[in-house]
Amino acid sequence: MPGDRVGLGWRPELAAGIFDALDRIDVLEVIADNYLDAGRAQRRGLNLMARDVAVQVHSIDLGMAGSEEVSTERLERIARLIHDVEPEAWSEHLAFVRTGDIEIGHLAAPPRTEASVASAVRNVEKATRIVGLLPHMENIATLMQPPGSAMSEPAWIARILAASGCGLLLDLHNLHANAINFCFDTQDFLDEIPIASVHVIHIAGGHWINSPDGGRRYLLDDHLGEVDEPVYALLSEVAARAAQPLTVILERDGAYPPMPVLLQQLDRARAALALGRRRRRAGAEKTHAGHV
Repeated sequence: MPGDRVGLGWRPELAAGIFDALDRIDVLEVIADNYLDAGRAQRRGLNLMARDVAVQVHSIDLGMAGSEEVSTERLERIARLIHDVEPEAWSEHLAFVRTGDIEIGHLAAPPRTEASVASAVRNVEKATRIVGLLPHMENIATLMQPPGSAMSEPAWIARILAASGCGLLLDLHNLHANAINFCFDTQDFLDEIPIASVHVIHIAGGHWINSPDGGRRYLLDDHLGEVDEPVYALLSEVAARAAQPLTVILERDGAYPPMPVLLQQLDRARAALALGRRRRRAGAEKTHAGHV
């Protein structure tokens, strides 16, 4: 489908390979937290890069779904970075990362309640006012279901999207991992979210870990391995459901393989998108034929 794009997370360790392969990379995603304290030269470099290839900024540390209001100072720092880099879009996570002065050190799922919906919506609205651009919000992976929840994850996400007007950054490996770890059907999840709100997609890899008692295994989302085949299958499924263009970003945070391996994964993502688009066209043609 015209407008579908596939890209890669910008990592300095991959810079040489990325610049050599820009003809095969449609978009780059920059981690905001790595550049909040960057000097003028680094920010200027990102801005120049954004003139050669589409750039999006991805934030990690705001805690947009926490019960506390997101810090104005943190949002102002994001706003300055986005002003300097001039990306086409920015995103954050539907997670909490701190309470008071206590930093928990990872993205955690809040209880899925009316109160956390309201908190997330308030924070999205505040972020939009300060940054000047509505963020895409990302679903997260978790190794435990948040206690005290009153609704399912997709229902909770849908409520936040509807009330805030923001788009969904759909992380398919997070969805895959949560479905395995908590025994639910990914198709049911996709049925429940507003698929028209999905504009950006993350794909990644993970690895298996054992529970402390050794009683079962969990799939951990760590961005250190190759993308699993079920994630590509989910990408095809989303492409078959969505009418809008999709931007797919491969996340890799370490244990970097040679660039040709990463480019092969981008090509595999393109193939998965194309398969889904063919399914969508075939379904539309069948429906049209049935009405003739």
